[in-house]
Amino acid sequence: MTLEPGAEARPGRPVALSERVVRLTAPNPGVMTGSGTNSYLVGTTELAVVDPGPDHPGHLRALADLGQGRIRWIVVTHTHLDHSPGAAALAALTGAEVLGFGPSDGFVPDREVSDGATVSGEGFTLRAVHTPGHASNHLCWLLTEEAMLFSGDHIMSGSTVVIAPPDGDMAAYLDNLRKLLVLEPPLMTIAPGHGALLLDPAATIEAVIDHRIRRQGEVAGALRRARRATVDELLPIVYAHVSDELEPVARKSLWAHLRKLGDEGQAHCGQPDDIESPWVARS
Repeated sequence: MTLEPGAEARPGRPVALSERVVRLTAPNPGVMTGSGTNSYLVGTTELAVVDPGPDHPGHLRALADLGQGRIRWIVVTHTHLDHSPGAAALAALTGAEVLGFGPSDGFVPDREVSDGATVSGEGFTLRAVHTPGHASNHLCWLLTEEAMLFSGDHIMSGSTVVIAPPDGDMAAYLDNLRKLLVLEPPLMTIAPGHGALLLDPAATIEAVIDHRIRRQGEVAGALRRARRATVDELLPIVYAHVSDELEPVARKSLWAHLRKLGDEGQAHCGQPDDIESPWVARS
């Protein structure tokens, strides 16, 4: 297979990103998934699959066929429906061990892992990096030999990530983006859960942080001007140009920003776990 690190992600087309990594994109394109969920086969003589994706028989069969009997591990970044449901069926096809942060959303790993855990085969080591924010059980996986980070939904190509409380947490998300900037070894590439390989990790991460901080300022400013407002009252102000189909996603991220402002003492809400409750700006 010819190396094509810059190739776009297209459903059903295996792409070799390096000598150790092949990407196969699931046929689940959509507003939230872009071109589809990326699954990655990592290794040479023994393989790990990073994110089997949805429980789609054709995609899972294609992963098993690409693995040619060499798949030993299935590692999951987080338990959202487009990333983890295929794990059990792929394990049944291959006999591989399933690893993840813990049981959730119908996903049950054979082995629970946390920050710093490793999976090693001949010629490769994957190291878990706990990155809550998008999901509390989110793990990125670092291929140490290539400094390639399999980022799941912590970082995506071409779009921002939804932060949906109460499991999603904006402060944790920003903290764990900054964590990636000081990883050792320093990142060379990011292989996201959706979209193409990212070739400038530091610039990508810093751009995401800057975008979120700017949005936080917009939310804080809109609330100060309104003095008292709900998420739905602020939504058309802060996300004035968002499409109708993305409005529910923007609504959740706006709520996450307000909760972060609340934690920082810049806003108050009597029931912060209720998205309908009003927020009051604090001077």
